[in-house]
Amino acid sequence: MWLLLKYTLLYAAVLTLVAMGGMFSERSGVINIALEGIMVVGGLMGVVAINLLNAWGVPVFLAVILAVLASAVAGLAYSSLLAFSAINLKADQTIGGTALNLLATALAMVIAKRINGSDSPKIVYSTNTNASFNSSHFSFQIGPLTLNWFLVITLVCIALAWFILYRSRFGLRLMACGEHPQAADSVGINVYKMRYAGVTISGALAGMGGFVYAMTTANCSSNGDVAGFGFLALAVMIFGNWKPLNIAGASLLFGLFKCIAAAYASIDINGDGVFLLADIGISAHLYRMLPYLITLLVLAFTSKKSRAPKAEGIPYDKGSR
Repeated sequence: MWLLLKYTLLYAAVLTLVAMGGMFSERSGVINIALEGIMVVGGLMGVVAINLLNAWGVPVFLAVILAVLASAVAGLAYSSLLAFSAINLKADQTIGGTALNLLATALAMVIAKRINGSDSPKIVYSTNTNASFNSSHFSFQIGPLTLNWFLVITLVCIALAWFILYRSRFGLRLMACGEHPQAADSVGINVYKMRYAGVTISGALAGMGGFVYAMTTANCSSNGDVAGFGFLALAVMIFGNWKPLNIAGASLLFGLFKCIAAAYASIDINGDGVFLLADIGISAHLYRMLPYLITLLVLAFTSKKSRAPKAEGIPYDKGSR
């Protein structure tokens, strides 16, 4: 059960980072369907960066921190394409995000094959004798529970997100642009700049989430696939009502079911190592479908109570005031 808790927290960390990224974008008024694609790009660049840093002999802990920053920059750069199309070109934000999701997978495969020099689209974090990435380098122990330092990064991001949104001038202006951009513009707030900031912050957080996914859930590798975590993060964001603390709580729920789906064959019900969850006779396919079934049920019963930003998805036209 400690192992179940450990991996639930890891899944929740990924979902929290990406969902908070979507929150910043949508709080500014831009729908970010491209979270999945941004995760792919951020994860790929993070794994490439940590491989290069490892080859240069950089200590593992520092290499991981720098790789997190590299993944954030990659996500920021990729999300700027969505910002340009949605804000400058006033294109349909859902279609633009879907296009970026499709492009990211193809782009990741091309880059991976180019780096590998073969037909393999997968980049794996390779180690040498001086620095190998394992739990002893980037984990810490609290009693019987082994936790990952990525959880600490996530907690810091949650605290910063809450402070920025509710206690800073920037956050209040950002939310004003998502609620009533005409009113925000009338008091001198540059709506275009604020929306650019919201989308690029979203990209940075989603890129970091992609790297955390690659280094934990995907066994230190990137292959252009994030197993639908970007879309799950959208559900977490809606269930969390676009609020950082609510999103963190919702991530734990979704992370638990994602963990059950991934490790049902080794979950010990009685604690005696004899009766496993897989032995109760339920089809393995149902366990794998569980996170997505829960997503549908949660959204079906809670979406009516969710309060999205009023100007979400509506291109801002200064002349429409």
